[in-house]
Amino acid sequence: MEKVRVRFAPSPTGPLHIGGVRTALFNYLFAKKNNGDFILRIEDTDQTRFVEGAEDYIKESLAWVGMEPDESPWKPGEYGPYRQSERKGMYMQYAQQLVDEGKAYYAFDTPEELDAMRKRLEEAKVANQQYNAITRLQMKNSLTLSEEEVKERIESGDPYVIRLKVPLKEEIRLNDMVRGWVMVHSHTIDDKILMKSDGMPTYHLANVVDDHLMKITHVIRGEEWLPSAPLHVLLYQYLGWEDTMPRFAHLPLLLKPNGNGKLSKRDGDKLGFSVFPLKWTDPNSGDISTGYREDGFLPDAFVNFLAFLGWSPGTEEELFTKEQLIEKFSIEKVGKAGTKFDFDKAKWYNQQYLKEKSDEVLAPVLKAQLDEAGISYDESLLPLICSQLKERITFQNEFLSAGRFFFEAPTEYDEKVIRKKWNDDAKAVLEEYAERCPSAEKFDADSAKKLFSEVLEEKGVGMGKVMPVLRVALSGLGGGPDLMIMLQILGKEEVSNRIKKFIATVSE
Repeated sequence: MEKVRVRFAPSPTGPLHIGGVRTALFNYLFAKKNNGDFILRIEDTDQTRFVEGAEDYIKESLAWVGMEPDESPWKPGEYGPYRQSERKGMYMQYAQQLVDEGKAYYAFDTPEELDAMRKRLEEAKVANQQYNAITRLQMKNSLTLSEEEVKERIESGDPYVIRLKVPLKEEIRLNDMVRGWVMVHSHTIDDKILMKSDGMPTYHLANVVDDHLMKITHVIRGEEWLPSAPLHVLLYQYLGWEDTMPRFAHLPLLLKPNGNGKLSKRDGDKLGFSVFPLKWTDPNSGDISTGYREDGFLPDAFVNFLAFLGWSPGTEEELFTKEQLIEKFSIEKVGKAGTKFDFDKAKWYNQQYLKEKSDEVLAPVLKAQLDEAGISYDESLLPLICSQLKERITFQNEFLSAGRFFFEAPTEYDEKVIRKKWNDDAKAVLEEYAERCPSAEKFDADSAKKLFSEVLEEKGVGMGKVMPVLRVALSGLGGGPDLMIMLQILGKEEVSNRIKKFIATVSE
């Protein structure tokens, strides 16, 4: 059986969109499920759109989500080079083969002549102003010029392109793995340029040639490429590669949260979320776009979320490790319809993964935040503090903001709790508790609770009447982690001092 080989082929024209990461993920999962290879190829044939740093961004993005290509520009295999610009010398021979066999032709039309053609068609109310089987007969190309004139133009250095000679009346069919049979009539396809006047191939020729030479078995890409697929099928047929043509799978679009149209950066900016995996600084404008990594997302949670954008395991399960995704993944369970982007769901995934992380793994994250803020701490307590905070936050970078009260006494207190719960009984209990805390032999969660219960019993006051006030005295907040664990972390001296400070403040 032929080894499965898939490729992710982004263009280095800017930051990698989240839709591109999803495409890479589906390729990766399919390859690993079938014991195949996941190849990264940089499609940089359009040098006018090349953006400095974009290739490094692609590399770093894939590394962050744990999708290491089996072959890439920085991990070459036997089918390189892996940048199209470095494969430039490979393409002309195939374009020339098509010309020699009458399946493509030289076109010498100037931009002004092309504009004039489109204007004529527009005035004639022709729906498609295309360079095709009909209009090419009125243009300057090797189909309308004599062989001598064509030769003379080429030898004298006249700029030209090579166009595919698309048949006028032919049905082109492909069996898409997601959409089933797709049929297109050739009269709807224009004579696409295969080789540009600068000697570089267009995407259409380059990607077909590269996929063939790299022995790609499956092309898994976004729905936006579906209109180009019949043209690519025609190229495979014309080049004599139909028997080894890869299977196609066109993934559903990522839609705006309201479902109206394709997700764009503008939508993310407007609704407060990123559409890029990592932070991106535009090298020309200096504009900075946020990324999921910098926003505090865990890579495994991000991958789990992306996998469900267009794919379903067919069960109610939602949480999968990467290994489980590989095991469960199949193209047959990818949907045809566009899938709405739900940022709240992305946050939910991150919460679930954060809860499952060990306290020891999270402690250095909190430590780094404390160091950056210049806040002193007892390092031995950090795992316990993380255990109390991780259930209450969405992102790792929220540890300090959610738990600053563990390290610094509050300066403001929840007024709602004070209005409802602060009274003479509460004051009497807290004053007595503050006096007894420093002399307690033990002050872990159980001992602190026992001492508090003793004071309550002596004063004849119920725990529910005072606990909310004690919490506010210690943290300033009306809600939060386990109160008794909080007492243990703060320690008896700090608890006593905070209660006294609270009483003095609210009594003024």
